[in-house]
Amino acid sequence: IVDLSFYRSREYQLFFDYLDRSGGFFYERWGDAPVHSIAASLFLNASQIHYFDDIGYYHPSVITCPADAQTRGRCVCDSAKSFVQNGFCTVRYKQVRQKVLDAQHAAV
Repeated sequence: IVDLSFYRSREYQLFFDYLDRSGGFFYERWGDAPVHSIAASLFLNASQIHYFDDIGYYHPSVITCPADAQTRGRCVCDSAKSFVQNGFCTVRYKQVRQKVLDAQHAAV
């Protein structure tokens, strides 16, 4: 879920144009999800990004199950293969995000 004004912003357009000119979309098959995630991490404040713990996601190489056991029980999800349950980068992301938010609140 995204505010489309982010993708229409000058910063994002310059970033995307740079990546497009490099040929990675065509030659390396770069996908939209990593490009969007990298752009969000570069151009948005931590308070502008929300991680949805209660929504699962499946892609052949990536599986995330809802963090809440009750929600997880209502979907088809193999939590043994989930990035979230196996402590992949999601745990670290949440730790760093909280530190950034704390620092932003302290500066106000």
